[in-house]
Amino acid sequence: MRARIKTEHWVHAHLRRCAVATVPAFVVRRGDNERGMVLLKINTLGDGCRVLTQARNLDGQMGWLVAFDGVLAPEPEADAYISRQTERDPDLWVIEIEDREGRNWFEGEEI
Repeated sequence: MRARIKTEHWVHAHLRRCAVATVPAFVVRRGDNERGMVLLKINTLGDGCRVLTQARNLDGQMGWLVAFDGVLAPEPEADAYISRQTERDPDLWVIEIEDREGRNWFEGEEI
């Protein structure tokens, strides 16, 4: 079994990456420090939000499932989706990134 970095450390490393690039990113909800999965809300500040949920592909590689079929969702719709996800998974981390280009600053390919 491979050793895994704690979610808390992984999230903070990526938040630092955003800070260095002067991209605002915030922990909206803290999940389990060691094993919680991560959900990203990427707010384009006008056109809508992308929502990505951390998941593993068939090879076990970490990646991101895209909500709303990859279409930007209005912020209230994105927030409702996130609320439902956090009700199902109390260990889930929620990170909001404000990036007009809608970029994902966290590692992993979209699945």
